[in-house]
Amino acid sequence: MYYSLKNSLVTATFSRALLASLAPGGGLWMPHSIPRYSPEECASLGAMSFADCAAKLAVKFTDDKFSEDDLSAICRDAYDFPVPIKTADGYELDSATPEISGNEFFLELFHGPTLAFKDFAARFMGRAAGHIMKSKGDKRTILVATSGDTGGAIGDAFLNQDGIQVFILFPKDGVSSVQKQQLTTIGGGRANVHAMAVDGSFDDCQALVKSAFSDQAFSKKHNLMSANSINVGRVIPQSFYYFWTSLQIKAALGDKPLVYSIPSGNLGNLTGGLIARQMGAPIDRFVIGNNANDPFVEYLISGEYKPRPSVPTLSNAMDIGRPNNFPRIDKLFKGSHPAAQQVCWGASFTDIETERHMRRIHADTGYIMCPHTAVGNLAMKAFSEGVDLDFVKVTVATAHPAKFADSVERILHTKLDVPKPLKSAQLLQPVMTIIPPSLDAVKEFVEIKI
Repeated sequence: MYYSLKNSLVTATFSRALLASLAPGGGLWMPHSIPRYSPEECASLGAMSFADCAAKLAVKFTDDKFSEDDLSAICRDAYDFPVPIKTADGYELDSATPEISGNEFFLELFHGPTLAFKDFAARFMGRAAGHIMKSKGDKRTILVATSGDTGGAIGDAFLNQDGIQVFILFPKDGVSSVQKQQLTTIGGGRANVHAMAVDGSFDDCQALVKSAFSDQAFSKKHNLMSANSINVGRVIPQSFYYFWTSLQIKAALGDKPLVYSIPSGNLGNLTGGLIARQMGAPIDRFVIGNNANDPFVEYLISGEYKPRPSVPTLSNAMDIGRPNNFPRIDKLFKGSHPAAQQVCWGASFTDIETERHMRRIHADTGYIMCPHTAVGNLAMKAFSEGVDLDFVKVTVATAHPAKFADSVERILHTKLDVPKPLKSAQLLQPVMTIIPPSLDAVKEFVEIKI
């Protein structure tokens, strides 16, 4: 069962929480309890494939609408791509061949169909929602705000799914050219996925989605569902890869302390990691990398959380001044700032620092990072300099660098190979509608398309 962070007496099953997105009154859903696995159970789960481990974990977070066989089928279908843990020089960690020098790795989460870590949550969510709706005969309208990668992942996950219409809101001038091409060509403009370019910031897009849900008449008429990380169906699956990969690392490298560095915006990725840690994943600490939009890093330092309007940066997917998942993180730490500080450490960086770091790593190792991954890796470097300890460092690589080709090629003075999914998108004609940042404009567009 799940409860609302605004009123703990308001509860729901996973299925209801997934389709409702927000609790009545606008509260975020949280699980009543988080399962805890023993070291022996962790060892057994770590010996499985990622998809099979994810299915076993999902059993504890779903309800009787899902059998174990259902979840196994969902996860095997969703996770048909690799989850590599690599060194900067290309060595892939394998517990069968543990001989390796150094202790610095990149967890590459960008090998799914839209080349971003959002594929992990979106594909599980899409299949889970489809499974529920098939039995109910429901129709749903998804509103999703994106700072770049979420929209593409959600559009791909729900493409041509019966009973679903998807509306993607993105800041007109706040995503990369490659991201915009992806967002505006899903389904070739003829399918159930519609792109809305908002003349404003990502915070404006996010506020529009929340306002639409608060409009009870509109929400009820169209059976609104959010696919942003306000939806618990997005956050829970993000715990799966932290749980499984931490077990792979421990199996290969033994009992050294393990630290993950996460480039962060809306804090959904960090929330998933913290849930995995509470489940028993052998993760000692999390490092959080912010760009100039750093209210969470400021909170870790000062104890005061002060959301504010976002500003545009090189790492645009993290240009979020009001991260949705802060209330969930605060609840996981029971409102204790000292408890949060014991587990989380953060730092923020300028675009100039990010560019310099991307060039340095490329020159030293040949490894090419997207700007977001570079912020995370910079944070890990800063954390390491202040810690006199031998530990395993894992930077979460959140997106393929080719999704930010304009910036990466300019910074590194090199031409990137274009992955097949991006080549396919480049051949299609973009289809989008530009709207002002107003709820009336969103409602009008939805009414036209439905």
